[in-house]
Amino acid sequence: MPRRATIIEVALEAGASKTSVSRYFAGERDKLSPALCERIAAAALRLDYRPNQMARGLKAGRSRLIGMLVADIRNPFSVAVLHGVERACREQGLSLLVCNTDNDPELERTHLALMSSYQVEGLIINASGSPDTELQALTGQGLPLVLLDRELGAVQADLVGLDNAKAIDLALDHLAEQGYAELLYLSEPPERASPRRERLAHFQAGLATRRLAGEAYTMSGSDEELQRAIEAFLTRSVPKGSGDLPRALLCANGAVTLAATRALQRLGARLGKTGLMGIDELDWCALIAPGITTLAQPTEAIGRQAVASLLANSVSQAAAEPRQHRFEPRLIARGSTRLTG
Repeated sequence: MPRRATIIEVALEAGASKTSVSRYFAGERDKLSPALCERIAAAALRLDYRPNQMARGLKAGRSRLIGMLVADIRNPFSVAVLHGVERACREQGLSLLVCNTDNDPELERTHLALMSSYQVEGLIINASGSPDTELQALTGQGLPLVLLDRELGAVQADLVGLDNAKAIDLALDHLAEQGYAELLYLSEPPERASPRRERLAHFQAGLATRRLAGEAYTMSGSDEELQRAIEAFLTRSVPKGSGDLPRALLCANGAVTLAATRALQRLGARLGKTGLMGIDELDWCALIAPGITTLAQPTEAIGRQAVASLLANSVSQAAAEPRQHRFEPRLIARGSTRLTG
């Protein structure tokens, strides 16, 4: 690796003091003469000097770093929210340090320690485990914290995410209006994430008020097991005299929607006759004929709000009650929920 030029070398090259060079790169150029600024700029260019922003920030007591822990960086929702967080940080002159925990609680604790060692000025966490003790220790040290999407019972912090009750209400209303009468709700294990629990509970509570029949299936096995569960639901006979009960699948997130779509394709099911709807809008949902109906999350707004909440907490001198910022999804209706004969 080539050796980096130092601030002392820039000072010698420019015929200036180290203090003058420090002021130049700290944005205090009004304290220097125009001629001196020109000499420092030329010297830095000749030496290819780049100031160590980390060291500069730590010396001033600020790292200008925001930490973000993501449960699964492969999840399209995580990537989309991350984009919003990064743009908001950049606009505020902040840098973003991202760690992927791969849904591993032990790795999550390791990354939390790493964030602390880098002296991040705030932390956005999409929890994969229950790091309540570690997070309470950080907040006790005055570190601002925002929870993204997933709640942690013992951690007092702002939460930013989807209005899960509103999402399920929109989904059930849409499917009922389209004529579907029996639903199968598909979800990953709900005990691992609070949004899954909220969505499942609201689904079960919302069936009766809409005179819908329904059940839930937790995806915890192979694709073949999911396919067998869907096939059993679609081929199950109805009680005599109950008439036709059009059936639909409601998927708790984008990963589940993809798995259900593959299963329906293998079963030869015709979308529309068999309804299919998912939470999370993904690019491919518009490409599979006749298009898959989704509830799109405002991921850019969610990411930006996470940064806004973090900054608001960092400048507040008084301890404020944690707030929840819940965003409504947008219904994108396509052919997969257009009931056909």
